[in-house]
Amino acid sequence: MSDRKPAGDFLDAAIELLRQVRDEEAGSIEAAGTLLADTVQNGGRLFAFGAGHSSLPAQDVVYRAGGLALMNLLTVPGVVGVDVMPATLGSALERVDGLASAVLDSSPLRAGDTLVIISLSGRNALPVEMAVHARALGVRVIGVTSVAYASETSSRHSSGTFLKDHCDIVLDSRIAVGDAELTLDTVPAPFAPASTVVTSALMQATLATAAATLADRGVEPPLLRSGNVDGGHDWNRRVLEQYADRIFYRR
Repeated sequence: MSDRKPAGDFLDAAIELLRQVRDEEAGSIEAAGTLLADTVQNGGRLFAFGAGHSSLPAQDVVYRAGGLALMNLLTVPGVVGVDVMPATLGSALERVDGLASAVLDSSPLRAGDTLVIISLSGRNALPVEMAVHARALGVRVIGVTSVAYASETSSRHSSGTFLKDHCDIVLDSRIAVGDAELTLDTVPAPFAPASTVVTSALMQATLATAAATLADRGVEPPLLRSGNVDGGHDWNRRVLEQYADRIFYRR
């Protein structure tokens, strides 16, 4: 291996991206966290969606110790994660017109809820249609995406628009088109994606803002505790029972 240290280079790149979103997305994070707090306080429900690898930051905030118990995962068959076979099917389904509307119409989403849609490129039919249809239902939409894609790629939705064009609030991950932070003369393609690191941080920063905002208003945030600490299961049982009508990941 050369004198270059790719591990250190990647971590430096990820840290720089995190600094960018901390400094340049602070206002949007505050607005998104406040919207989540408003939704909780007003009796609404919270949902998160992402397709493929963008589903990872969505899953990371559902039934999570230290997270809001009211955050539910909105699933679309075949596109959540990479467990579908073949894996390429998930990418193909993201480009199918009509799929998002069918999913939303059969979901528990209703007016007054908030939906976080995560899509790195924001260019495929699924996230665009989901944002459009959700807002038509009276759902508020937070989009987590890389705005750079809108200026450097073309939309795959019939409207020619991107996810960012149909959101109440947009969180820009600042990820470069292609999602690869490193290059080497000896490696034929760019490598080392950082979108999951940055997007997960954006999600957690937004939920942290929501919890603190609720507390500032005198409302106890519906937070979960780790089941691996003493008293954690009893705490979670109380929270899950208190908000049972707004939690959809348990029967």
